This record gives sequence, C-alpha cells and structure tokens, in this order.
Amino acid sequence: MKTKVIYPLIGILFLSLSSFAFHKFYMGVFQVNYAAEKKMIQITSRIFIDDLNNGMEKKYHQKTFVGTDKETQTDVDLLKKYLAENFTIKINGQSKPITFLSKEVESNDVLVCYSRIKEIDKFKTIEISNTILVDWNSEQQNITHISAFGTKKSVLFTESSRKEVLKY
Repeated sequence: MKTKVIYPLIGILFLSLSSFAFHKFYMGVFQVNYAAEKKMIQITSRIFIDDLNNGMEKKYHQKTFVGTDKETQTDVDLLKKYLAENFTIKINGQSKPITFLSKEVESNDVLVCYSRIKEIDKFKTIEISNTILVDWNSEQQNITHISAFGTKKSVLFTESSRKEVLKY
C-alpha cells in the first residue's frame, strides 16, 4: 500500500520540478557590418518566428503569419513597418533609412531578414536603437554584433538598454 502512494507522489514531484527547467529563451541576433568598399552597412537579423508574430500582433492588433505557409503580402508589409520602427541607425548623429532586401526561414523557427543602408562614407559614430520584441516581452534580449574598420563590438539590448552609441 505504501509503495502505491509513494511512487505516484515521486512522479508528481519530478514532473512539477522538471517543469521549471524548461524556460523559453527570448533572444534576437543582429549583425551590422560596414562594407567600406561598397560604402554600405549590411544588416542581418535573426528573430524567432513565433515571438515576432506575437509581438507584431500585440503592437498592431492584427494576427500575422510571417515566416509560415499562411504568410500574406500584408504580413510582409507589416514586418517591414515593424522593423523600420524598432531598429534604427544614426550615422554621425543623422538618421539613415534602412532598406529591407529579403527574408528567409532558417531551421523552421527563425526568420532571417536582410537589410542595408547605402552611401555611407567613413564615420565617427554609429547609434543603434534596437527595440525588436522588447515591448512585447520584458525578457527579450537582442544581441547586436557590429563590425566596422576592422573592429568587432557587441551590444546587448534589453528592456532597460535600448540604444547605444559606438565611436570609431
């Protein structure tokens, strides 16, 4: 009789404790490269598809299906708008327009977006503001790697740290 009670209790205890070990990780990875020979900044963004759709739905009050087989042109247009509003770059204090080029799905759950800024000569400062998904989820972190003039720097953007100025 005792074992009939003990084993189920141990099983319930194990399941309840193991549920704490599975915590979703909220991370976006961004690469910003200055290609001096092309006078261009190239931007690659990697964002989890489900988080992106949830964040855009919260912001625009519209269900989206970016990166899925249900994706529409309206979803893509909303994605471009979202990226433009939440990822900005200033060169030497001046805002620069970012052109969205394309996107692809990687590993079935990550959306990779490619963008660029043209006609960028040598600069002294680059200011990056990255609030992608931060308003949707306070645990969101966006690591941004910046390569320019032979130097690589990394910045972590969070709910409390949304903007960074780098000097070259």
